[in-house]
Amino acid sequence: FFLIQELLRVMRTIDDRIVHELNTTIPTASFVGKIDASQTCKELYQSLMEAHTSRERIIKSCIAQTSSVVENLREEREKAQDDIALLKQLRKEQTKV
Repeated sequence: FFLIQELLRVMRTIDDRIVHELNTTIPTASFVGKIDASQTCKELYQSLMEAHTSRERIIKSCIAQTSSVVENLREEREKAQDDIALLKQLRKEQTKV
């Protein structure tokens, strides 16, 4: 779970860098002829879409893994309804989802 949080933090940093890059590469009036703004924007768009696709995949993977853990804990909880530690662990995992 912490690894996934770290990956998301890194991906947000990538988004911040892309926004910064976009802000610094769009040419001002004096540089319009020196930079191909269209190509630069296309490249930045591709980078952003790749980052978002990757983030979405990681988030969905995390949800699937945590949901699986919750389901297993629910099954265990049905068998041992008096286990307080198991209930606490189940609630913790449900909160993650």
